[in-house]
Amino acid sequence: MLSVAHQVFFAVASNLSFSKAAQVLFITQPAVSKHIKVLEDQYKVPLFERKGASISLTEAGNILFAHLLKAQEIQRSIEYDLSTISNVSGASGHLRLGASTTIALYILPSILSNFQRKFENVDIQLVNRNSEYILNALLNHEVDLGIIEVENKLTTVSYLPFMSDEVIPVCSSKSPLAVKSLTLQELLVTPVALRERGSGTLNALIKSLAEHEIKPGDLSVKIRLGGTEALKNFLLADQCLGFMPGPSIVRELAEGDLVMVPVEGLKIKRDFFFIRRKGTEDDGLTGNFIQFAVGGA
Repeated sequence: MLSVAHQVFFAVASNLSFSKAAQVLFITQPAVSKHIKVLEDQYKVPLFERKGASISLTEAGNILFAHLLKAQEIQRSIEYDLSTISNVSGASGHLRLGASTTIALYILPSILSNFQRKFENVDIQLVNRNSEYILNALLNHEVDLGIIEVENKLTTVSYLPFMSDEVIPVCSSKSPLAVKSLTLQELLVTPVALRERGSGTLNALIKSLAEHEIKPGDLSVKIRLGGTEALKNFLLADQCLGFMPGPSIVRELAEGDLVMVPVEGLKIKRDFFFIRRKGTEDDGLTGNFIQFAVGGA
C-alpha cells in the first residue's frame, strides 16, 4: 500500500497546488507541507520547485510521480484480484471510467445500474466529457477505461469495439424544414447548429461531409453548443437544422417534437471503442466491466 506521504505527494503533484491537495485530502495545508518534507528528507532531493504562489515538479518529482502512477495501478489490481479469489461477485475495487456524452447519458446508465447490483463493492467514478477530453484523461491517468468515438488510433492506446450508432439531421416539428428533404447544395445554405470542437458527433459529421468534398466552413453555422442536451434543447426552441446522435433523441422523435430531415446521400455512422492504456489490458476490473457491458449492450 502507498504510504500517506506518497498519497499526499500524488495529490499535490496532480493539482500542482498545496492548498488544492489539502482540500482533496480533507487535511490542513501545514499537514500537506509536513508530508512533502518527510519525502524530500527521505529521498534527499527537492520534489517541487516553488516560484512565488505557483509550484512545479522537479526532475526528481516527475520521476516519483511516474512511479506512483504505476504503483497505483498495481495497488488497484491487487485489491481487485485478491477480492475475487473466493467470490467473483464479491469483488471490490475502484473503477475510473470516462465516456463521451452520448454513451454516458444514454447507454451507460442501465449498464452501470446492473453492474453495481451484481458487484456491490465496486466503486465507480464516471467522467462525462467529449471524446477528445476523455482520450486525454486516459493518457493523463485520470481514468483507467474510456468509451469514445475514434478517428485516429494511437500506438499508446489499445482499442476494443463496443457499439455503433447514427448521427441524424433533425429539426423542430415547428420548423419550415420539418416537411422537407435536402440536397447537399441546399444543406450549404441551411442554418445549422453544431456541437463544439472535440465532439465525436461533430467529427463524424465532418468525416461524412468530406466524402462529398464539403468542409465545415462551407456550412451556414448559426451557433455552436457544448453538450448533446444543450444542442437538443436549442433545436427544440429554434427552427434551424442540427445533427443529433440517434440514442439521444429516441423520445423526441417518437413524440414528434423533433423531425428527421433527410439529406440526400449523407449517411453519418460512427463507431465507439473501449480504450485503455497499452500495458493495462490485463487489468481484471476494467476487463470485467468490458465483458459485462458488451454482454448487456
